[in-house]
Amino acid sequence: MRTAAGKRHMAKLAALPCACCGAASPSNVHHIREGQGMAQRADDFLAIPLCWYCHQGPQGIHGDRSAWRMRKLTELDALADTIRRLTA
Repeated sequence: MRTAAGKRHMAKLAALPCACCGAASPSNVHHIREGQGMAQRADDFLAIPLCWYCHQGPQGIHGDRSAWRMRKLTELDALADTIRRLTA
């Protein structure tokens, strides 16, 4: 269930550059899958900003993930970087 605080956080994420490649915002917001079951969505505070290519593109997180492997990134790495950017 979305909360008002969650919606505000998602808006902040959409204004950040892509957590994978650094492309300028606006970004798509991706809920990380790490530790989630098949039909579960992570909380809004466990989300990262991604450009379309790194999110839904053929080499993105929902594609073959090669853009992520080339950068040696995981969703948790991107989440940690996102938290750093939000608190800096």
